[in-house]
Amino acid sequence: MQVKTFKGGTHPPEKKELAKDVPIEYHLSPKQVVIHLNQHTGAPNQALVKVGDTVTRGQKIASSDGKLMIPHHASICGVVKKIEPRPQANLQDGVAIVIESDGRTEEAFLPPLDPFACTKAEAIERIKEAGIVGMGGAGFPTWMKLSPPPTKPIDVVIANGAECEPYLTIDYRTLKEQASVVVYGLGVCLQILGVKRGIIAIEDNKIDLLPTLEKAVVDFLKGPGSGKEFDIQVSVLKTKYPQGGEKMLITALTGREVPSGGLPMDVGTVVQNVGTLKAIAEAFLQGKPLIDRGFTATGSACKTPKNLVVPIGTVLSDLIPNVIQIEEDLRRVIFGGPMMGVSVPTLDTPIQKNTSGVVFMNSKEALVYEEGNCIRCGRCIQACSCRLSPALLNEAILANDWDLADKLGLLDCIECGTCSYVCPAHVYLVQRFRVGKLTLRAVKAAKTKKGGN
Repeated sequence: MQVKTFKGGTHPPEKKELAKDVPIEYHLSPKQVVIHLNQHTGAPNQALVKVGDTVTRGQKIASSDGKLMIPHHASICGVVKKIEPRPQANLQDGVAIVIESDGRTEEAFLPPLDPFACTKAEAIERIKEAGIVGMGGAGFPTWMKLSPPPTKPIDVVIANGAECEPYLTIDYRTLKEQASVVVYGLGVCLQILGVKRGIIAIEDNKIDLLPTLEKAVVDFLKGPGSGKEFDIQVSVLKTKYPQGGEKMLITALTGREVPSGGLPMDVGTVVQNVGTLKAIAEAFLQGKPLIDRGFTATGSACKTPKNLVVPIGTVLSDLIPNVIQIEEDLRRVIFGGPMMGVSVPTLDTPIQKNTSGVVFMNSKEALVYEEGNCIRCGRCIQACSCRLSPALLNEAILANDWDLADKLGLLDCIECGTCSYVCPAHVYLVQRFRVGKLTLRAVKAAKTKKGGN
C-alpha cells in the first residue's frame, strides 16, 4: 500500500494514546447551555427568541439574512434566561443565548429526507437549515462548500480523517464507532455535487480503521437508497503534521496544488471533516440540526482523558469534576489542539460547533519560552508546508513592510504553527503571523477604500 504525504511538515509527539482507546461518552443533559450567535464564518446571527421564552431541543433560535448565513438551534429543552455577551474560545466576548434546562426531553427536529431522491436544491437547503459548518475548526458554512459556481466543476470529495493535531482522537473514535454514518454523509456530498469519486483519508497511525472503513463503504454501495455507482476509496497518509490541512491533503491525495489565495474548488475538490459528514448524515436520516459536538478532553493535567459528545453551548466548567477531572497543577486550557488551538483564560468557556478538543496542560507542558533572535538555520523554511519563508515574513512584519509581507505570501499562511515548533530560537512566528494577517488585511482594505474615494 502506498502511503502518501506532502512536502514539509513535522512530527510532534502524538499523545493520542491518552484517549484513543476510550469509547465516546454522551452527556446530553447539562444544566445550561451558552449558545453564541457568531459560531461561524460571516456576520453574527440575530436572536429569534427573547428572555423568558421556552425552547425545545432542535428549535431554531438564531438566524440572519447574510450571505454566509447558517442558523443556530437550541441544544437542550429549557427557558431562555439571558441574551448577553459571554466569553468564547476566540478570546472575545460575544452575544450569546443562555438557556437553562427544564428537564424536558422533547425534540423539534426536521422530518427525515432522502438525499438520493430529493432535488439538489432541497438537499442544500436541508444542510443550510440544519446549521452545519465545517467542524475541523474553520466554521465555514457547509452548504456553501457544496454550492460551487458552474465555473468550478468538482470531480472528487475528500473525507478528512487525518486528525493530525496531537492529543485529539474524536475523529478516530467517530470513524471506529460510526463509520457507516460518516460514509453515508460522504455519499450525500457526492450526490449533491454530482461526483462519482470519493476518498476517505486517514493517517497511518489509524491504519487499524482500514477494515472497518472498507466494510462501511461496501455496505453503503450495496445498500438501498443511494441508487448511484460511486467510487469511494480509503487512502492512507503518512502520519505528519499538518497532514489534515486542506491544501496538504489535496496535494498528497491528488497531486494538485491549490493556488495562492485559492480554494479547494479551484482544483476540483471539496474537503469535509469527519464530524461534518456525520452531521450531514444525521440531518437527513434524523432531521437533526447540528446541536451536539464531539470533542476530546485530554492533556497532561487531565485525570480522565476521554472522547465526549455534549450539547453545543455546554460550559466547560459544568463538566468538571463529574465528567472531566483535572489535576491541581493545571496551568493552561487550550480549545482545539496544541498546535493550532487557542489558550482560553476561563473554564467558563462553552463548547462550540468548531471545538474539536480541550487540552488541559500542567506546568511542565505549558512552559513559555523567552523569544530569541533568528539564527538563520532555515528549519522553518524546511518545515513550512505552504512553501513560505517564515524567517523573511517575520522580518517584514517587524519592519512594518506590509507590501513585502504580502509579496512573501503572508495571507497564504495557514497558521499551523509548524515553524514556531521547529524554531530553536523560539521566535514567536505563528503568533506574529496571526496578528500580521489581520493588519495586512486592514492595510489592503484602507488602500482599496482610499482608491475608491
